[in-house]
Amino acid sequence: MNTALRADEALPLAGFGPVVGPRTRLMVLGSFPGVASLAQQQYYAHPRNQFWPILSALWGQELRALPYSERLEVLRERGLGLWDVYARVRREGSLDSAIEAAELNDLAGLRRIAPVLEAVAHNGAESARTMRRLQAMGFAVHRLPSTSPANAGWSFERKLAAWRETFARYDLA
Repeated sequence: MNTALRADEALPLAGFGPVVGPRTRLMVLGSFPGVASLAQQQYYAHPRNQFWPILSALWGQELRALPYSERLEVLRERGLGLWDVYARVRREGSLDSAIEAAELNDLAGLRRIAPVLEAVAHNGAESARTMRRLQAMGFAVHRLPSTSPANAGWSFERKLAAWRETFARYDLA
């Protein structure tokens, strides 16, 4: 007997709080943590996700070698914030295409939690669905290629170049 729940039968999954600091100038917004991230309670925990390797290449520091709490501190010190557009979803698996009943995070509250925030960079297409909303709030908005292993159409080097271009605009590369 198959006991797997469909997304519409599953309990809502809750995401993580924002990673911000007093100098946060750029906020990377993903869609919602995947299964591996939820299990480890860490952003971008899947071993094949390229988020941490891209930041490591941009900053010349092997972030994956650091404990998770120290990685987050490096982000805060450099002025990079991290969050997701969705606070809660129903979803089976990790794919964005399986997200149902999504509830947005308090994106309108970004100015309150990150007062010097200049821009938002969306990590992938699902996150980018909120671009117009954030532009209306006065933020510069960028769409970056997803670091997810599901985005196999982009090489690491091509993703890195796109991320470097955006990060350089905010003195983060």
